Amino acid sequence: MAKANASEVVAKIEKAQEARRKRAVLRESHITMSHGSGGKATHNLIDAVFAQALSNPYLDRMEDSAVMSWDASSKVALTTDTYVVSPVTFPGGDIGSLAVHGTINDLAMAGAMALGLSAGFILEEGFPIEDLRRIVTSMAEASARAHVPIVTGDTKVVPRGKGDGIYINTAGIGRLLPGASLGYDKIRVGDKVIVSGDLGDHGIAVMLARESLDIDADVKSDSAPLHEIVYDLITQLGPAIHCLKDPTRGGVATTLNELTQSSRLAIGLQERAIPIKDVVKGTCELLGLDPLTIANEGKLIAIVDAQVADEALAIIRSHEQGYHAQIIGEVLPEPEGMVFMHTDIGGMRVLDMLVGDPLPRIC
Repeated sequence: MAKANASEVVAKIEKAQEARRKRAVLRESHITMSHGSGGKATHNLIDAVFAQALSNPYLDRMEDSAVMSWDASSKVALTTDTYVVSPVTFPGGDIGSLAVHGTINDLAMAGAMALGLSAGFILEEGFPIEDLRRIVTSMAEASARAHVPIVTGDTKVVPRGKGDGIYINTAGIGRLLPGASLGYDKIRVGDKVIVSGDLGDHGIAVMLARESLDIDADVKSDSAPLHEIVYDLITQLGPAIHCLKDPTRGGVATTLNELTQSSRLAIGLQERAIPIKDVVKGTCELLGLDPLTIANEGKLIAIVDAQVADEALAIIRSHEQGYHAQIIGEVLPEPEGMVFMHTDIGGMRVLDMLVGDPLPRIC
């Protein structure tokens, strides 16, 4: 009986692997909120519509930023993101600071230090000028603290009822650090997986602010720039840092699944090592959510050579944003394209991408 059960498990894994190797098929005829979740629906939409139509060597890598040659001796990274978070102000931040931090971080995940940002505003008729002034001030303060200026921008206004207040698009350009060589194709069997701190704070903070739930939970967004951590990792450890990702929409589970599917390797995690605040765990249990699929806006995943894992961990912990960093797992040769977790009770759980959209408008 045990052998039969084991065979069934292997068969299911092989079936899942085969499905993941196929190009996504978009079955929906119209856009749904799930297409913006960062999970499976988003992945399918990008693969079936955008990736096919816009294919080129830079886009095909599907990284947080495109790395291009500026001249024979230097490279630059380019990224863009759009923020539609609701409410626009939440514990620990607002849509303005979030936009600045998120774009700086997307560049940092490519090993690039941001040189400047653009900011495009879509404003709804009737949006209070004082609220706009407060958001722009927040952006200015965030960019000043990070020493990354907002150097160009644009403003558009849409009729009342057509824009839900304010949306912000930011783009950024950055210079690649010498020694930075990052990407899913650099990941190797035996590499260690590090997260820079407690997971799920941002998503839960925004959700509680939005829904006004009667839950006694003091949770603040982790929104913060991560480029100083990345600078120290790259300048001190160079090519031993193989891949960096910020697990935003879809959380850690979705991000790691994207990496295993691209690298055609596997990742095994240890549940007891994953840092999550008790209040976030408790809130997720009450609401039936998985903290590993909840968005983060000030955390990174670092996949590093095992020989420098302890040193990388110490570097991350030396920064305020990385004080609770932990080594949570390692890269394995198989089962290809899968992420699984050894649970505290001695079992094993397969982690999949986020399905559906339990927390829309989270960033």
